[in-house]
Amino acid sequence: MPYEPWQPGMSMTATRLLSISPTWQPWTPTWTTSSGLHLPSYGNATVNCAYAVSARTVFWRINIVFGSTTNFGANADAADNWLFSLPINAPSLIEAAGFVDLHGSGSARAMARARMITTGSIGLEIASGRPDGVAIASPGLVDSISPWAWTSGMAIRGQGVYEGAV
Repeated sequence: MPYEPWQPGMSMTATRLLSISPTWQPWTPTWTTSSGLHLPSYGNATVNCAYAVSARTVFWRINIVFGSTTNFGANADAADNWLFSLPINAPSLIEAAGFVDLHGSGSARAMARARMITTGSIGLEIASGRPDGVAIASPGLVDSISPWAWTSGMAIRGQGVYEGAV
């Protein structure tokens, strides 16, 4: 049942409660680039993502562990920022739609802000340094070479919330 704003005289029913109660559903984000070139693909990555909707609020979580056949975008450069589709479009752009941990190899870690690039996708904007004190050589939006050259076993994990166009 789609969301309907509460109106005077409405009764509390099981159907009405279902329309505003979040139920987690699996979702596989489409992974592309801002340039539309040098497209990545999941290959054998573990993609465990889900979303839930309560009224017009969309909750999402992402857990992607890259595999040995993941393609990070052949010959990609810093202009090929990664975009991940949202489970439900937003009615307008908002700056922050969540936060994501970027897990590199060894002690390489960083935080990224999930920023809407379009009403249907987020980019991951590097928002921290590394906790081990090593400088991030490629700041900005995450891509195949930022904040590091991505390889198998590295991961993106996070969550967020935004208003959906439901």
